[in-house]
Amino acid sequence: MVLEWKRLLGVGVLEAGGLRWRFQLGYTQAQGELYTPIHEPGYCTFYEECGKNPELSGGLTSLSNVSCLSNTPARLVTGEHLTLLRSICPRLVSDTGDIYACCSVKQLLALEKSMSITKALLTRCPACSDNFVSLHCHNTCSPNQSTFINVTRVVSQGTDQPPAVVAYEAFYQRSFAEKAYESCSQVRIPAAASLAVGTMCGVYGSALCNAQRWLDFQGDTGNGLAPLDITFHLWEPNQALESGIQPLNGEISPCNESQGQDMAACSCQDCAASCPVIARPPDLRPSFYMGKMPGWLALIIIFCAVFVLLTAILVRFRVVSDRAKAKMEAPHVTPSGTHKHRLSPHNVLGQFFQKWGTTIASWPLTVLAVSAVAVLALAVGMIYLKIVTDPVDLWSAPKSQARKEKAFHDEHFGLFFRNNQVFLTAPNRSSYRYDSLLLGTKNFSGILSLDLLLEVLELQEKLRHMQVWSPEAQRNISLQDICYAPLNPHNTSLSDCCVNSLLQYFQNNRTLLLLTANQTLLGQTSQVDWRDHFLYCINAPLTYKDGTSLGLSCIADYGSPIFPFLAVGGYQGKDYSEAEALVMTFSINNYPADDPRLAQVKLWEEAFLKEMHDFQQRTAGRFQVAFMAERSLEDEINRTTLKDLPIFTSSYFVIFLYIALALGNYSSWARVPVESKATVGLGGVMVVMTAVLAAIGFYSYLGVASSLIIIQVVPFLVLAVGADNIFIFVLEYQRMPRKPGEQREAHIGRALGSVAPSMLLCSLSEAICFFLGALTPMPAVRTFALTSGLAIIFDFLLQMTAFVALFSLDSKRQEASRLDCCCCLAPRDLPPSEQNKEGLLLRFFRKRYAPFLLHRLTRPAVIVLFLALFGGSLYFMCHISVGLDQELALPTDSYLLDYFLFLNRYFEVGPPVFFITTSGYNFSSEAGMNAICSSAGCNNFSFTQKIQYATEFPDQSYIAVPVSSWVDDFIDWLAPSSCCRLYISGPNKDEFCPSTDDSWNCIKNCIGFTTGPVRPTVEQFHKYLPWFLNDLPNIKCPKGGLAAYSTSVNLGPDGQILASKFMGYHKPLKNSQDFTEALRAARLLAENITADLRKVPGTDPDFEVFPYTVSNVFYQQYLTVLPEGIFTLALCFVPTFVVCYLLLGLDMSSGLLNLISIIMILVDTIGLMAVWGISYNAVSLINLVTAVGMSVEFVSHITRSFAVSTKPTRLERAEEATIFMGSAVFAGVAMTNLPGILVLGLADAQLIQIFFFRLNLLITLLGMLHGLVFLPVVLSYLGPDVNPALVLEQKKTEKMATVNETSCAKHPLPPETTNIYDNCGFQNFDTQDGAISKSSDKATSYPERL
Repeated sequence: MVLEWKRLLGVGVLEAGGLRWRFQLGYTQAQGELYTPIHEPGYCTFYEECGKNPELSGGLTSLSNVSCLSNTPARLVTGEHLTLLRSICPRLVSDTGDIYACCSVKQLLALEKSMSITKALLTRCPACSDNFVSLHCHNTCSPNQSTFINVTRVVSQGTDQPPAVVAYEAFYQRSFAEKAYESCSQVRIPAAASLAVGTMCGVYGSALCNAQRWLDFQGDTGNGLAPLDITFHLWEPNQALESGIQPLNGEISPCNESQGQDMAACSCQDCAASCPVIARPPDLRPSFYMGKMPGWLALIIIFCAVFVLLTAILVRFRVVSDRAKAKMEAPHVTPSGTHKHRLSPHNVLGQFFQKWGTTIASWPLTVLAVSAVAVLALAVGMIYLKIVTDPVDLWSAPKSQARKEKAFHDEHFGLFFRNNQVFLTAPNRSSYRYDSLLLGTKNFSGILSLDLLLEVLELQEKLRHMQVWSPEAQRNISLQDICYAPLNPHNTSLSDCCVNSLLQYFQNNRTLLLLTANQTLLGQTSQVDWRDHFLYCINAPLTYKDGTSLGLSCIADYGSPIFPFLAVGGYQGKDYSEAEALVMTFSINNYPADDPRLAQVKLWEEAFLKEMHDFQQRTAGRFQVAFMAERSLEDEINRTTLKDLPIFTSSYFVIFLYIALALGNYSSWARVPVESKATVGLGGVMVVMTAVLAAIGFYSYLGVASSLIIIQVVPFLVLAVGADNIFIFVLEYQRMPRKPGEQREAHIGRALGSVAPSMLLCSLSEAICFFLGALTPMPAVRTFALTSGLAIIFDFLLQMTAFVALFSLDSKRQEASRLDCCCCLAPRDLPPSEQNKEGLLLRFFRKRYAPFLLHRLTRPAVIVLFLALFGGSLYFMCHISVGLDQELALPTDSYLLDYFLFLNRYFEVGPPVFFITTSGYNFSSEAGMNAICSSAGCNNFSFTQKIQYATEFPDQSYIAVPVSSWVDDFIDWLAPSSCCRLYISGPNKDEFCPSTDDSWNCIKNCIGFTTGPVRPTVEQFHKYLPWFLNDLPNIKCPKGGLAAYSTSVNLGPDGQILASKFMGYHKPLKNSQDFTEALRAARLLAENITADLRKVPGTDPDFEVFPYTVSNVFYQQYLTVLPEGIFTLALCFVPTFVVCYLLLGLDMSSGLLNLISIIMILVDTIGLMAVWGISYNAVSLINLVTAVGMSVEFVSHITRSFAVSTKPTRLERAEEATIFMGSAVFAGVAMTNLPGILVLGLADAQLIQIFFFRLNLLITLLGMLHGLVFLPVVLSYLGPDVNPALVLEQKKTEKMATVNETSCAKHPLPPETTNIYDNCGFQNFDTQDGAISKSSDKATSYPERL
């Protein structure tokens, strides 16, 4: 991503320079003449000014005059001359005796002017500034000048004037020079987040700079600032010198020492020796803690304790039950009131739904019409539907701390600009070596080849000049209409647009890129070209004129420096020439969603993407290209949503096809067209769809926005859940015998009364789980959960009405032997239905599966294996990753996947982080400034200094680059220099005079000379701050704040600071875990800073500092998603247990067994998520909430079947439940989910593949395993006792069955009624293979054949 470089336009003096290793030590003769014959104390080498250097045609600024050759005694300095010398060169003035010097008043004034630019950079460290001034004061004014200065070249000025000195050599003791350099080596330029020596060491930059190179650059006329050539010789103490040369070894002040009573030592940020000892901070404590214990460890303890507790309770129930049976004398006991009470919930609901079903089946057309009207009324609400596609609005909670911080930032500083970025590599190009005249042999990567750079330049210029037609604006939109232009935001030209790339080192100019020149250095002549300039710029990006013969600037055409880590990537250390990738970034203004300019921006970005796609195809053999626009992520998410719609449609079709085939009760091939259930299956699917439409319409009436993921996924989930109920009801009707004389409507009502309580309570538990899932603050997940919960409720209501009515009509059709889907055709003569035939699935469960599962050797093995799975899942659960990388939201064929890959591989710096201050802080007081700044006189643990300390430990703080501080640069700007000056007369008297005005009318500084650190008064602060923020930086005043800080300070109408920001940079952040931890670390740092700043007098107690990064809104959720998820899932257990408890007739043992099974399913799911690479986030959380609801269906039906069985032993009841209910659960629950889930594996969206295919597959498989394998075994050990009330009910049922059989035998059906269901043979039967006879009507209320 692109970093916000609202950077310093230009820096001070000595910007670029080359090495000048030119002369041997000793005296140098020119044409056989000695220019400095006398090298004695008290003698000068030159004196007074002799005009401009005739050898130079000009420089970056107006060059100082050179001095006249004068190897004469030093002059006595008195009066104003002495006063001026004392103010400019205080170290040359003693308090006693006469003062001599080798400079005139003019020279002193010129020296002060020439040093003002450099002092502006170094003034934040007084020792460095004084040492630098002292060094040049000695060169120009020392009374012993001739002892260490030797003139090497002069230019004649005429017969009446002395020659002008145009070159000399200076001899320094090495220790003296190195101490001077060390005092300045760490001085920072806050606005550029770089070191000042990086601008004063030429091609070497700050990384390779040393004392010799630092001095050499200052004496290099090639830098455009030095008026003459100076060769510096650093002398070792034991080296011999001739003829009076005495290397200068003057006074040097250490940077960590104060320069006087009122002077302050340099701060830690500018002087390493001033830094206190900072211990390595501890690693961040894991965000998930429960009390003082790591969260995962606490969870393991809790889960294990709950598991053991519930198991102990069940064992206790079993022991108590066994003891009670042993004490009972009679084998039959009359049921107690408690047992009767345990029947009441099911009986009441059963009776209600039986009457309901009979009524609905009696009026099918009316019910269908009313249902259609109700659904239509709700679905009409979709005309108010709002589809949210903005990722921020989808995945960031509106009331979250990050959203509040974003709102504050956008309100006070505007929206963060949009980025359009390109990475280019050349994998087929080999690296090569280049012999640089300046730096020796350097390795260059293949991408840094001239022909490729020219091609990239052509691409960049095509994009820069690209225009796109805007129908709304009725004109062409170009880059200059929408680009981010930090230096000229209001009257922007194309050259003002912020475009960062390597080609900006050549100002995007093809001619400059192709420029070559010959250069001689140390007697070697060689051709220099773009590579030499590139090497120069990557080491000294703030250079206005390089030290090569090319004389090119490194500053971009829009006026800011291009730092190498923004232009190239994929390098080691500082070896930028070995970079494997070029980086090109277009920064575009951002606008609110309702601003018409945003549409223009998106049009340009669309054209940008099209051009990049075309370029990628054209250059496939030469370049490997990865790119993105700000709109790309939203576009790709929407594209994959639309692209995956056929996948979801196919999933629906597969489920429908399975339902249509599996619901049929086929007795022969001839009856397949009649007994198929395509109409019923289609009706069930339509019920689901209409329920989803009604739910979306309902929320649309309420103004709740929807998303494409809801349209995609909710129908699938509701269909997977709703299909279970369809199976249970239809198969119950098919196998439930119709009583003699019973009408079809009453038969349907009786079937519905038998299963509807289970359907109600399962649907209710699932809906409750979804609604509890809506407690998450993430908007997309919340609306998803709300819509799913309401859709499940509507689905149940429609199943109880419209589907029952449709099924009534279909039953009437089937009884009339009319064809399915063609019911209007006349009835056909068909063979009678074989109602008593046992299905294959039931036979497999009866003969193979149940005997094997419940074998005495298998059961212990099952318990051990599932406990091992539970324990292993607890372990792996602790290692699940938390987060959601944005790549997962993309389809597998998205071009953005390559972009994110290149971004992580090649971009060497992280996103910008802003530390933002709210209102209520007293910046204008001295204490307020000192608690913020990091220059001399500031607190050792100030705002910016703490962040500097944090950058020393990037692995803990996640901050790599210190913040740029407008307070520091404002203080430096106020220091007496050419920056802040006032007009002394005229109409603008006492108004701001820009540094570009060289008139004598601007000699008054804003703040007078002071011996201590510069601090404005409150009045001065408020008066000068707006001037600083609008001052355009330039070579004369590099501290102007327009480029770097124009949008960093938000001033109120009364001049008070409402908000301000300080920008630094994170270290490279590779995944969501890095982003989340970076947010945590930054907030901890900001909280620490806030606590200290609130102690400053006059600070509002509500004042705070907070970190802001554009991505925080996405990663805020992961700070709390674990505890919130645990709370949500724990809440789900409560209603689930209550629902199961009610469903199973207030049976505590059955409820606890269900709860244990559901907990195990959930734990195993989370553990296997970690194994399968499924991260934990809000999307997976909602699936886990769904898993709790779906687990109810897997376990509750089997537990209920066990509980209502009247077999004498637990093993027999477990076997019966496994055979009859297990086969039904497999067919009606597992097999309705699996086909649709498997189809989702074909989706392109990784989000769908991982969080809906993988996770739902895990949930379904684990639910099936626990429901069909683990639960029957546990029931055989710890299941509840036989309910005596059910035993009595069974006896009554058997008596009635005996009467019915006798009645049927006395009144047989006539032969012509063979197509009517014969109910007499359904009550009790033994199949030819010895099928188990049913113990009761209730115990056989699920299908026997498929």
